[in-house]
Amino acid sequence: MSEDRFILLDPGASRPTRVPLPPAMTVKARTEDTEGRFSLMEVVVAQEIPRHVHHVADECIYVLSGALGVEFGDTDRTVTAGQFVLLPHGVPHALRPVSTPPPRVLQISSPGGWECYLEDLSEHLSGSGRRSRLDVTALNRIAAPYQITYEEPAAPRSPEGPTG
Repeated sequence: MSEDRFILLDPGASRPTRVPLPPAMTVKARTEDTEGRFSLMEVVVAQEIPRHVHHVADECIYVLSGALGVEFGDTDRTVTAGQFVLLPHGVPHALRPVSTPPPRVLQISSPGGWECYLEDLSEHLSGSGRRSRLDVTALNRIAAPYQITYEEPAAPRSPEGPTG
C-alpha cells in the first residue's frame, strides 16, 4: 500500500544507509523508498566528480546554494542557485565546485541506485584505509554494477610535440 511508504524528514535529517556516508551527503529518499523509481540526495559538492557516464540513470540537479561547474558532452556551464540541470543517461559529464563555500544541491537519480553506489564507494574507502582520490580503475570496478563508467583522464600533452 502506498500510504506505508510515506516519509517525513526533519531539517537536516537523512534516511538510514547501509554504511555511513560522508556528512556532506544526506539521503532524503532511498531507492527502496520509491520502489526503484528514483533516489534523492542533498549533497555538498566539495570536490570534483570526474567525467563519467550513467548508462541507464538520468541525473537531475537543482542548485540550492553556490555555483556548480557542469561539463556535459562538449559544453561547460556554471549552474547557480535556483537553476536546474538534467543530465540524461548516455552522455559523459563531470561536476566541480566553483564557489566558496562549495555548492549545495538536490540530486535525483532515476531510476534510483546512486546512494547504493555511494555506499559501496564509502565502504571501499573505509576498508582500504585510503582517503585519497580513487583511480579510475578502482572507480570503474565499484561503479560497474550500477552501469556507470568513469573515463580515463587524458594523457598530458608534450609541449614540444612528437619527436622523430
